[in-house]
Amino acid sequence: MFSIYFQGVMLGAALILPLGPQNVFVMNQGMQRQYHVMTAALCSLSDALLIGAGLFGGSALLLQSPLLLQWVTWGGVAFLLWYGFGALKTACSGAVTLAQTLQAPRGRWRIVLTLMAVTWLNPHVYLDTFVVLGSLGGQLPTEPRRWFALGTITASLLWFFGLALLAARLAPRLNTVLAQRTIQLLVGIVMWGVAGKLAWQAWATQ
Repeated sequence: MFSIYFQGVMLGAALILPLGPQNVFVMNQGMQRQYHVMTAALCSLSDALLIGAGLFGGSALLLQSPLLLQWVTWGGVAFLLWYGFGALKTACSGAVTLAQTLQAPRGRWRIVLTLMAVTWLNPHVYLDTFVVLGSLGGQLPTEPRRWFALGTITASLLWFFGLALLAARLAPRLNTVLAQRTIQLLVGIVMWGVAGKLAWQAWATQ
């Protein structure tokens, strides 16, 4: 079973490592040291729920309902465009200062709600967990499938906590106007890039 578990770890890492909205948000919270451990924990929990749903039946629902997939995709595109606009607006502000760029500390519930939106309104999450993991791991017998799921969840857990803690540790070096402007620009580009890719895919499949 260890080989199945290791396959889950490797595939989970391959899916989660590319820079996306969820990773960017965790990194941002880590640099600002605002509930970054909580953010990593909620991301890991969300991923565990999505992985479990994708491997144990949820993939069939999404694959059998093109309309549901379209709604998920276009809802995610709208959110990513809005979030990316805010980041680009901050990055391109002519009067930006360090205090403005870092923003005032946000409340716990605002961070939770934003994180839930970044995670659950991102269509890529469903494509990764339901379509990719569901189609591969869903073919395994029940017991090996559990080990496969545990492997992918382990990769998610290690990645999110590692990213949040590393970003917090490097925060003093990144606590400059230039660094924060660059990061916000990167956030906006990533968000809009993912939104554009999803919109193109959704339009091409219609």
